[in-house]
Amino acid sequence: MLTTVARALRGSKSITWRSLSTTSCLSAHDVSSDKVPYYTKPMYYDSRALPLPDVPFVSELTPQQKALKEKEAGSWIQLTKEEKVALYRLHFNKSYTEMKQGSPSEWKTIVGVVCYFVAFTGLYFLWQRIYVYGPVPHTLSEDYIAMQTKRMLDMRVNPVTGFSSHWDYEKNEWKK
Repeated sequence: MLTTVARALRGSKSITWRSLSTTSCLSAHDVSSDKVPYYTKPMYYDSRALPLPDVPFVSELTPQQKALKEKEAGSWIQLTKEEKVALYRLHFNKSYTEMKQGSPSEWKTIVGVVCYFVAFTGLYFLWQRIYVYGPVPHTLSEDYIAMQTKRMLDMRVNPVTGFSSHWDYEKNEWKK
């Protein structure tokens, strides 16, 4: 597609063929160069989702590690347990169980996040109470509720199983 655009614009004097060509940029993408920036290279990281990273944990080996790598090419029966663990640690920083274990202070982070959200929610409700909702209606005052209860008893609302069935009209008090 780029070539068709370039051919269509070939006659234009403001855009040249060289500015639209991708072949002029190939020298900039030379992978074999030693001057490749470090951030373009694959990096090691521990992940439970991808337990096999692209690169080994140790990239530059010491002389002892190089000798151990040469010994690795031979029989693994001759390797000691410590040497096998050292070879494993050359490739991986943590084992899968160590990645799953988590840190001992992980609970502090969880408690902190929960407290943050509880505080944020409390401030949100306080803001709603002050700025969104109006004043409490007069029908929720104790005097109004007492007058409403008296009126319901006078009207004998639901006398069989409801509100008025719990009122003793002869003694003028609640039944026990």
